[in-house]
Amino acid sequence: MRVRELHPWDLDPQEAMRLQRELARRVVVAGGPSQVRYVAGADLAFVGSSRVGGTARAAVVLLSYPELEPVAQVLEEAPVTFPYIPGLLAFREAPALARAFARLEPAADLVLVDGHGLSHPRRFGIACHLGLLLEVPTIGCAKSRLVGEHGPVPDESGAWTELWHEGEVVGLVVRTRAGSQPLYVSPGHLIGLEEAARWTLALCRGQRLPEPTRLADLLSKGRLPPPAAQQPRLF
Repeated sequence: MRVRELHPWDLDPQEAMRLQRELARRVVVAGGPSQVRYVAGADLAFVGSSRVGGTARAAVVLLSYPELEPVAQVLEEAPVTFPYIPGLLAFREAPALARAFARLEPAADLVLVDGHGLSHPRRFGIACHLGLLLEVPTIGCAKSRLVGEHGPVPDESGAWTELWHEGEVVGLVVRTRAGSQPLYVSPGHLIGLEEAARWTLALCRGQRLPEPTRLADLLSKGRLPPPAAQQPRLF
């Protein structure tokens, strides 16, 4: 899958925040995929310390749509070089994820990321970052809130409420399964807010997490054995 080279990754935190503000202006929060044959889920786990040093294990799982059958999966391991700073997690995680996507074939038509998109202090979470790198519709599906406030979410599956931050709606808090905690869904790139929520719900199989990110989570933690031809590559 083609991955664009937008910028160097060896930035200090202040440079990284300036870059996020600049790149946020390129994000398109509208539309959606016109035709979807393949959906990718992306997640990342840390081996060793998650805050200092250690190794990032990036996982990408590709599923067919609408069958949601596995088509391909890629694991990529890389040393962690950026410090743990809330709001800048993409600089710790996206380099390894970008390498994994570069090895993914066939290309995805839609990407779901375990993380935030627009619902970010600078409106540029990891889903936005990957969306610009990949230039495909990308959705952030986070398990916890990073910014904003919202009202109660009805308990039935498919219900949602708006997530507000600094006077604007930055995401939807979506109940994907009755009795489970909701997800924080926000556009990453090339997709609108409600379209992102509808796709998230369409990709759930009775679980809290959408199937693409659920499988990517398992793969990143070593609970989904990779095919022999796609063993992790160390850098």
